This record gives sequence, structure tokens and C-alpha cells, in this order.
Amino acid sequence: MRIENSFIPVRGVGTATERRLWESGVTEWDEFGGASVRGVGATTAGRIESFIDEAAERLDDGDARFFDAAFPSGERWRLYENFRESACFFDIETTGLSQDRDRVTTVTFHGAGGTTTLVRGRDLTREAVRDRLDDADLLVSFNGKRFDAPFLEASFDLDVDTPHLDLMYPCRALELTGGLKPVERELGVAREGPDVTGRDAVRLWYEYEDGDESALETLVSYNRDDTVNLRTIADEVTSRLHRETFPSVDG
Repeated sequence: MRIENSFIPVRGVGTATERRLWESGVTEWDEFGGASVRGVGATTAGRIESFIDEAAERLDDGDARFFDAAFPSGERWRLYENFRESACFFDIETTGLSQDRDRVTTVTFHGAGGTTTLVRGRDLTREAVRDRLDDADLLVSFNGKRFDAPFLEASFDLDVDTPHLDLMYPCRALELTGGLKPVERELGVAREGPDVTGRDAVRLWYEYEDGDESALETLVSYNRDDTVNLRTIADEVTSRLHRETFPSVDG
């Protein structure tokens, strides 16, 4: 599902009105043209036309921030298809859960340009993290809004303000609950690296600090699996939500 199929950002248009538009044949912005649709009065129609005029320009400009602000929080998954190629999938590993006491050990970024893992004490710096966040139109994570992004902000004195799709919430809308690994198993998403837990990730870092280079290799492999698999999950989850939201015109 693409942004151009959506009318729900318009004031006065809820899910029921949007569905009436779709069922009447108005499935994307170009098909509206002031169409007379049951339950859509002149005032709402005028708002829709005004929104389309501005939104079409913003979309041509690749302005993800505009749509991040315009869409209700539960519908921001609709941005994914439009900004998929310029999205940055990211995941962090830490020595614990406290932003005050614990440290970020590795951060992996995955996107159209490939996959990069930054390691504490080597290349994990404020500037390196900032550059990768700034290059993205859309961030994609799992539980990143509550954990990864705030941890990066606290650790590197950053403001992570790029539009952010946290897949935990679309997953919950599909009754895919639990952490990342249970969701992967439910969706049949495989991992290439070893079977490692979050607790193992902490242990591996300390083993690396004690001189075990192979422990870092395992940790990086785990972090990269976490991150790369986010793309597969995002593709599947947004496709499922599309089928649930847009059934009357799906093919």
C-alpha cells in the first residue's frame, strides 16, 4: 500500500470514510477530482483536494517528515513502500538496559548501500552514527522508539528525529507479539548466524574486551542478523496490513 492510496491524513476522514472512497472507485489521489461519494460532504471534499495538492508536491520532493506528521501513528506503516529504498534499518547492542550505566557496543545499519556495523572503540562515534541517520528518509527498527533511539540519543548526545517506523507496533496490530525472534519464527524468517540471545550478546562483548576476537565476530554476526532481517519483516508485515486494510481493491 502506498501513500497515494491514503486519505486518512485529511481532517474529518476516518477509516470508514476512507473505505467508502475506495469502494466507490477512488483508490488513489488522482482518481478523486472532486468525486461525489456518499458520506463525503463538500467541506470534507474540499479538504481532501487541498491535502492532495500539497501532498503530491511533498511526495515528489521525497518529504517523509511531512507524511510522518500527517498520518495517525497507527497508520504510519503506509509510508514504508514509498520510502523503502531510502530507508535505514538499524539495531544496537549494549552492555545492559540502563542508558545511564550501560554502553552501546555495536550498531548495525542496513540499507540500499549495504550493511555497516560500527564497533565501540573502533569506529562507533557520534559523527558516524549521525551521518547514517541523516542519510535516511525513514528509519526502521524493532522496539527502536523505546530502546534503540533513546539509547543512542543518551549515549552520543543526538536527537534522533528522522521519521521512524517501529515494526513492533504493526506486528502487534497483526497479533505478532513478543520480541524480534518470536516474530521471526512466526513469519518463517531464517537467521544466517549462530543462535545468540540478548544476554549472550552482553557476555560476548565482555569476552571480546578480555581479548577474544572471535567473540566480537559472533556479536557482530548476531547484530547484523537482527538488522538485515528487519527488511524481510517490514516487507511481510506491511503486505499483510495492506491486504487487511485494502481488500476491496487488492488485485
